[in-house]
Amino acid sequence: MAGFKYDITEEIAVISESAKGWNKELNLISWNDREPKYDLRDWSPEHEKMGKGITLSKEELKKLRDVLNEMSL
Repeated sequence: MAGFKYDITEEIAVISESAKGWNKELNLISWNDREPKYDLRDWSPEHEKMGKGITLSKEELKKLRDVLNEMSL
């Protein structure tokens, strides 16, 4: 996808690692110089490539946390 830029402002956690060395990560990312949002996606080593993911505001992340805390896992 051309025409966009990103800046990982905080690396929060590695959730898992694939056999190919890619990590599923939770990071705080600024997309196109906008306010940073929480982002969960797969990243290649050194963050040069990325997979599809989900971007959440702080409020959305809090709601997700609440939903997960209520689940019986």
